Amino acid sequence: MNTLALARRVYHRLQWSAALLALAGGTVGAAEVGVLSGGAVEPGLHAAAAVFEKETGHRLALRLATAPQMRERVLAGETVDVVIAPPEAIDEFVQSGRALGAPRVAVGRVGVGVAVRAGLPLPDISSAEAVWRLMLASESLVFNRASTGLYLEGLLKRQGLYERLQPHITRYPDGASVMSHLVRGQGREVGFGASTEILMLRGQGLQYVGPLPTEIQNHTRYVAVPLAAAREPDAALAWLRFLAGPAARAIFQHHGIDPP
Repeated sequence: MNTLALARRVYHRLQWSAALLALAGGTVGAAEVGVLSGGAVEPGLHAAAAVFEKETGHRLALRLATAPQMRERVLAGETVDVVIAPPEAIDEFVQSGRALGAPRVAVGRVGVGVAVRAGLPLPDISSAEAVWRLMLASESLVFNRASTGLYLEGLLKRQGLYERLQPHITRYPDGASVMSHLVRGQGREVGFGASTEILMLRGQGLQYVGPLPTEIQNHTRYVAVPLAAAREPDAALAWLRFLAGPAARAIFQHHGIDPP
């Protein structure tokens, strides 16, 4: 590590040490906390933010992105106070010096769900074999290019089905675009995405069929850490402490985000 990089790291550690002292002493003033987060935890995030803002007087400025988008934005130096992302991305941010390794708060886990347009019969997804049959019988399969989509692509390749199904697969950058496609689509289309993103649109032109069966289910974990160059480190620490507490855990679980 060169002298300039070392100096920056020492400065950031001193900045966060001062924030911890301020938080312990109760001298934190109202501030705006910039939060960059994966969209899969959006429902719980908004609800938790509302409670946090009411309790503390701070305001959260929420920005949502996919894991690849967050990686690009954080490594490019985007200024936020806290990032909520899968552990692999967090580790990269820490190694690059963009994020601090602590405090590190496990927010929760989100599984993969299945959705169809409102009015279509609910298909059988009770087993892995039932899911394969559904995929092969569908006119179109829709999923994203982020964490969920990458998992599904790998799963289908391991089953030897990807090349056969690829002509019928439509991919989007994020889960919101997948759900929008399904709502306005036609024919026997089946969508896959974070269960939370599907539940947000349930009753609005979309039906939540259910989670993938246990034998092929995948949960994406989300972790929150402060960025090294945070503008509001004291308020960011207050938000992280709230995320680690029982009230936030209950809020996230109520919105379909499994405990860490």
